[in-house]
Amino acid sequence: MLLVREPNSKFVKIRCPKCKNEQITFGKSATMVKCLVCEKVLVEPTGGKSKIKARVLEVLE
Repeated sequence: MLLVREPNSKFVKIRCPKCKNEQITFGKSATMVKCLVCEKVLVEPTGGKSKIKARVLEVLE
């Protein structure tokens, strides 16, 4: 029997605090993520889990 590990990283739906735009990003993003509308920095990489500077609406499976 072969065991397959389940990934512990997820996609996250976030909302920009400045313009209220909603977008989906990776929970362990390796690059800085900006809002697609106003270009405010929403996610900063830290080497592991990202530092999210926006409101998390839901964690997607």
